[in-house]
Amino acid sequence: MQIDIGELQKRGDVPTRIGFGRGLETIAEIDNRVVALGADITSSVSMNFFQARFPERFFSLGIAEQNIMGVAAGMALSGKIPFAATYGVFSALRTTDQIRVSICYNNIPVKIGGAHAGISVGPDGATHQALEDIAVMRALPNMTILSPCDATQAAQATEAAVTQVPGPAYIRFGREAVPDFIPEDLPFVPGKAQKLKDGSDLTLIATGHMIWEALQAAKILDKEGIHVSVLNIHTIKPLDSQAIIKAAESTGVIVTVEEHQLFGGLGSAVAEVLAQQFPVPMAMVGMPDCFGESGTPEQLLKKYGLHAQNIAAVAKNKLQKIKS
Repeated sequence: MQIDIGELQKRGDVPTRIGFGRGLETIAEIDNRVVALGADITSSVSMNFFQARFPERFFSLGIAEQNIMGVAAGMALSGKIPFAATYGVFSALRTTDQIRVSICYNNIPVKIGGAHAGISVGPDGATHQALEDIAVMRALPNMTILSPCDATQAAQATEAAVTQVPGPAYIRFGREAVPDFIPEDLPFVPGKAQKLKDGSDLTLIATGHMIWEALQAAKILDKEGIHVSVLNIHTIKPLDSQAIIKAAESTGVIVTVEEHQLFGGLGSAVAEVLAQQFPVPMAMVGMPDCFGESGTPEQLLKKYGLHAQNIAAVAKNKLQKIKS
């Protein structure tokens, strides 16, 4: 579905973790099979809303992430739909063996919340900044990866993880407040990209919090006479290959943008599609094979080139190289 950039009005700044928490609360009201498993950081991942409403369906298992995934698998095999959430570095990386063998191998409906994703976690530093989680989760058979762009879409994605995804799902979201702008009536369909802006010169393909930065980069480029399309990939897996190919056909140049390592993330996934089906010039904006550090989200986004001005510069440079 395509909407016009003029319709995208920022309603305020809201953490995507709040969207996850509200979405979990909403879907729990509808489906009493939904249970929640916490890792001693209930409020940090916004499971406190669920805990307050459904205390008998909330289980705090402490800082024992591998055990949590095993318990979640057992609950799923017993007919429940468990949500297990903690920081993405723990929920996706510390627990990879349990997710692979107990959850994905059995193809059961465990929903995993990956909080504090990306560099914009800020002061917590490298140990708590999930920058490799997409790459790991993308390699696992049966896993769906949802990467919403704002709090509204995070709520939609959390609900869709139950209503539209029969197997395991990983939902990636952040801590800091970010622009909330996606229209509430814009349908969320896992595996179907959203075209948020139309242009003829180049396509910015982004995911998660980087969608807003991509939209701002598009505005910068528009002022310079470079007309840019913006594609929101809210589902990394399954990937909307047809939307990517269509974007390549219509603009001929692709730039991917992600708050994740360049290896194995959105850029790699898009490159795989284009290399096999419709090769075009391409550039990638993301973490350059390094760990993050402590700092404010704004400082870190600027240092690692994940802000609108640098995205616009990378896109413009790519076009200039093609023309030269």
